[in-house]
Amino acid sequence: MKPLPIGILGSGKGSNCQAILERIRSGDLAAEARVVISDVLDAPILEIAREFSVANAYLAPGRFRTRLELEAENGLVDMLREAGVGLVVLAGFMRVLHAPMLKAFPGRIINIHPSLLPKFPGLEAWKQALAAGDEVSGCTVHYVDEKIDHGNIIAQREVPILPEDTPESLHARIQIAERELYPAVIAEFCARYQAASS
Repeated sequence: MKPLPIGILGSGKGSNCQAILERIRSGDLAAEARVVISDVLDAPILEIAREFSVANAYLAPGRFRTRLELEAENGLVDMLREAGVGLVVLAGFMRVLHAPMLKAFPGRIINIHPSLLPKFPGLEAWKQALAAGDEVSGCTVHYVDEKIDHGNIIAQREVPILPEDTPESLHARIQIAERELYPAVIAEFCARYQAASS
């Protein structure tokens, strides 16, 4: 069984990254994490990568807040290609990707977002769901395009909003759902990769 080589991009704590690396280590996920890359120098996701003995790197993003400078994005493409990555997994990566990445990995960049897209793209979606008075929230795995939390939806998981929910309690339950859904979606990519490689 040939493992699917993946690269993980993140800007923060790395809870989804950890869930994925744990599934790989346990043998539940037929993937191989080739590299973890962050645009934040001291992001905890890089420490998680080191704990799992996965190659990791800091990518200097440049002067923009929500996207990478062209030189940085081209550098990201080079890093992922050198690592032999077949699927790019965004795990809390807080920058919008553009042509260099989208052309280099067409249909092979996925993201997870804490809402039932297309509802509530952008930051702190669980707070948006509470403010709207919704009865259900959840998470979405989708293909990445040049828009924020857009792209074709691959899978979703619902999380009920309880009457006593706070932003913190709802977010915590959505994160549990994320840590189940994301590895399950990646497993489907692994199965397709193995079928194509056999």
